[in-house]
Amino acid sequence: MKFTKMHGIGNDYVYVNCFSETVENPEAVSKFVSDRHFGIGSDGLILIKPSENADFEMDMYNSDGSAGAMCGNGIRCVAKYVYDYGLTDKTSISVSTRSGIKYLDLTVEDGKVVQVKVDMGAPVLKALEIPVLFDKEQVVDEPISINGKSFRMTCVSMGNPHCVVPVEDVNDLKIEEIGPEFEHNDCFPDRVNTEFIRVIDRKTVQMRVWERGAGETWACGTGACAVAVACILNGWTEEEVHVKLRGGDLKICWDKEKNTVYMTGPATVVFDGTIEI
Repeated sequence: MKFTKMHGIGNDYVYVNCFSETVENPEAVSKFVSDRHFGIGSDGLILIKPSENADFEMDMYNSDGSAGAMCGNGIRCVAKYVYDYGLTDKTSISVSTRSGIKYLDLTVEDGKVVQVKVDMGAPVLKALEIPVLFDKEQVVDEPISINGKSFRMTCVSMGNPHCVVPVEDVNDLKIEEIGPEFEHNDCFPDRVNTEFIRVIDRKTVQMRVWERGAGETWACGTGACAVAVACILNGWTEEEVHVKLRGGDLKICWDKEKNTVYMTGPATVVFDGTIEI
């Protein structure tokens, strides 16, 4: 199988061009290639496919083999791949995902994509649609108890469920201990991605993320969007937010008039290769 390893600010996936490759049992292939000791090493597998209702389809799988609905960093890499590798010459494209069609604008320099702006669509704020089992229609700055410790959470879906939690110290957080407790908490029937954040100022937020099915990743695009929405809902930041992740920064803007979240950031090719599966 031919593949390309790519990352969006450290959120790395193995990409396969399914215009020329066929991947059977992608769940098992994702688990194999994601292994950082015996495989290629990644947060998952993304298949780039033809689409009947968009320019391309992004078929995403997490490192545990589970299907993913949407990945903001991953879809920027899809945009870079299809342009840089000659599958399109358009600088505005549409990509079908399990959470709907996304629209992307590509910034090209010297024939290569250096930055991608993604229309991530409207945030979902109704608790049951996220889903989160809660006795209010929206979950904004609400209490949750994890292992006997109280936290405040704001829940948002950006195609997949997110729980945004302010903490005093993001850097020293024992995320490998607390992350799974949020992910598998009974109030999240589909599990949840959890973003632990520190608001730096009205325009800047630092975050670390525990992704369902993958553990801690260096970046999460949908998570950064959820963080920006949560911060704006709570009045902590303005409507354009620089989100600082472990792998780099993303610019997120929630256009309330259009009720659309825009994410802008880079995409990077690491290497091309082949592997027996």
